Amino acid sequence: MSKIAPRQLYFFFACIAPLGKLVLLPTQLAQYSANDLLFPAAINFLLQAGVIFLIMLLSRSNSTFFDLLVNTFGKITAKILICIFSLFLIFVSFLPILEQKLFIQSVFYDTLPSTVAFSTFFLFSAYICAKPAGVLGRTWDILAPLAIFGIVGILVFSVANADFAALAPVGVTGAKSIFQSTLYTVSWFYDSAMLLMLMGRFEYQKGMAWKSALFYLLGAAVILLYLAIFFGIYEGIAVRQIFSFAKIGKYNSGVPVLGRIDYLFIFSLTLGLSFYCTMPLHLGVTCLVQAFGGGKYRPALFSVGANLIIFILTILMTYHFATVNKTVNETLCYLFLVFCVLIPAFALLLRRKPREKV
Repeated sequence: MSKIAPRQLYFFFACIAPLGKLVLLPTQLAQYSANDLLFPAAINFLLQAGVIFLIMLLSRSNSTFFDLLVNTFGKITAKILICIFSLFLIFVSFLPILEQKLFIQSVFYDTLPSTVAFSTFFLFSAYICAKPAGVLGRTWDILAPLAIFGIVGILVFSVANADFAALAPVGVTGAKSIFQSTLYTVSWFYDSAMLLMLMGRFEYQKGMAWKSALFYLLGAAVILLYLAIFFGIYEGIAVRQIFSFAKIGKYNSGVPVLGRIDYLFIFSLTLGLSFYCTMPLHLGVTCLVQAFGGGKYRPALFSVGANLIIFILTILMTYHFATVNKTVNETLCYLFLVFCVLIPAFALLLRRKPREKV
């Protein structure tokens, strides 16, 4: 199995991981914390960067998370725990994929039935999820330039129309609203949980811990700039501007002359998002392969099964997105804190070496 190179991992942190925060997170932040939306986003980014730093320190053992569980609890308990983590990752993938489905339907295929327009995504996802983790690194190499092209283009096209005075006065919503917004948007910040499953798929090199955290914060800075532009343009109606990155560039003065050239940037970001949405599913399948073994057909069977579950859920919940969104973000938010913060942090206590046989 080919290993993920450090360069590829940095590409993921700085260029790919930020894409998942572009679709609906801005409107959620505006709903809960209005013009103070930068604060809860920054808190979650800093929290994730800290956890990523700890996981990278743990990865110096060059062992997988499953290996560490086996060393600490034994094989049977480790299989149970890794299956629970797999269920969490498969669950995590549901909301981003549902977001992506609604985004694709609204922006590109608004005249076609949503199921027909998006069903092919799951064929693509099932193929990707059946592949070994090394394929992720090669994918990030390709997607990173596209992501940079897309996000830089969107920022350049929209920054001139933003009134940053809309972010003042700072702190007007109060500490309680900022804390609540931080908690209710934590479901977009699951990168640490995915990194935990990538342990052992890359060789740790000196300085990777602080470099990984730094690259993640670099991507976070870009998203914070986008959030500032987003609120600077929409202000009071920001809570209704879903899928904002697909339309924020059309207000540029050059669009009437050049046409919707911003669609080049939107297509680039959408391609990156399509791959990012498959990552939790991919790593959930990886957990199942670790627990029950691989072989020739099992990864494909696990992949088809996981994607079929999410496909059925997206069909059933297409017209109940508001309920799903509210349930995941306001009721199940503590689940994300457990799996994306507490478990990765406490993983430092796991045994790095196998128990000695008596």
